[in-house]
Amino acid sequence: MSIEEQIKAELDTVGDGLRWAEACFQEAELYFGHGTDNAWDEALHLVLGSLQLPMESDPSVLDCRINDSEKDQLIRNVRRRVDERVPVPYLTGRTWFAGLEFKIDRRALIPRSPIAELIERDFAPWYAGPPLQRVLDLCCGSGCIGLAVAAWNPRAQVDLVDIDQEALALAEENCELLELRDRVEIVRSDLFESLRGRQYDLILTNPPYVDEADLASMPPEYRHEPALALGSGADGLDITRRILETAVHFLAPDGLLVGEVGNSWVALQDAFPGIPFTWIELERGGHGVFVLTARELAEYHPRRAPTQEA
Repeated sequence: MSIEEQIKAELDTVGDGLRWAEACFQEAELYFGHGTDNAWDEALHLVLGSLQLPMESDPSVLDCRINDSEKDQLIRNVRRRVDERVPVPYLTGRTWFAGLEFKIDRRALIPRSPIAELIERDFAPWYAGPPLQRVLDLCCGSGCIGLAVAAWNPRAQVDLVDIDQEALALAEENCELLELRDRVEIVRSDLFESLRGRQYDLILTNPPYVDEADLASMPPEYRHEPALALGSGADGLDITRRILETAVHFLAPDGLLVGEVGNSWVALQDAFPGIPFTWIELERGGHGVFVLTARELAEYHPRRAPTQEA
């Protein structure tokens, strides 16, 4: 009997699959950074996803038997997670953000932005304007941030904007999945280029922000994600600079810009010493998320800030 046949013979139930996957992940010393932080949770997401079972399944599901085709799928996914370091959401095709399920594949980054915490808190106390009417998700990728805002704010109209047509196609699929098409517009644009004349109460952006050093040292799991959505120049700020130069023209008078720059937050603060960034302390972890009001942006013209040297 081959090793593969032996594994199949021992995987009778969902619980067997979970224990086997966890053992494989522990032995492989994987990097966890796409929704989990330990081998057991990683195994739970992969096994339930591979078997098309809901994440909220009752513990009784552990005793459910799995057939040969399900075993084959499960073994294949575990092997790819270990051997190729493919993140679990790309293997199962599903992920969660702000309490909502999204479709995901290699057309976009796997959702993990700490901005989800702000969405669930209605951006309090940072947004102090009237009830949200117009919201922009800039560099939207899969659309998770903007679509979550639309789901949590049933009166808000949301624009999803990205330069990558493949990412926008995925955002369109997620929009249909969440049945939000009547309040969401999907626009292909190089940042604000195709948005002339529009104004927003809230601009949310999780742009590419990984600097060259971090990009070179990232675990192999991240190399399955689109490079266009990760790197942004030597200091990670090429895209963020352009956003800060222009965002004020698209914010309503009481509007708010919310941006995420991760590990590049120190470089951003150093590059724009005159901009009064407010860095948000997040209860569920994460860092590098700032807020700026329309008034704060208007009082400081970022074109006076130093540009990245060649």
